[in-house]
Amino acid sequence: MQDPNDRLSELDCYDTSERFTDREKIALRYTDAIVWNPQAADDELWALLHAEFTEPELVELGYWVGFTAGGQRWLLTLQTSQGELDAFLNDKRDKPKKSA
Repeated sequence: MQDPNDRLSELDCYDTSERFTDREKIALRYTDAIVWNPQAADDELWALLHAEFTEPELVELGYWVGFTAGGQRWLLTLQTSQGELDAFLNDKRDKPKKSA
C-alpha cells in the first residue's frame, strides 16, 4: 500500500499534484528548467519565481540544483552511484600506506 504522505511518488506529476504547494511547484518548474530545458526559463517563469522568492533564494536554489545535478552526472561518468565514491575514498583513507 502506498503511503498517502509520500510526495516523492508524485514528483513526476508535481504540476498537477495536490501534494505540492504553489511555491514548491514553481521551484520544481525552475529545477526542471535548470536540469532539463533551459529554454523553459521564460519570462512567465521568472515572473512567478520573483513573486515567490527573493533574489538570494533564487541564487541558492539555482546553485543547489546545478551542483546536485552536475554531481549526479559526474558520478555517471565514473560509472558509479551515490555513496559509492564516498565509500571508496573512506576505504582508501583508512587503509595503512605501504612504506617505500
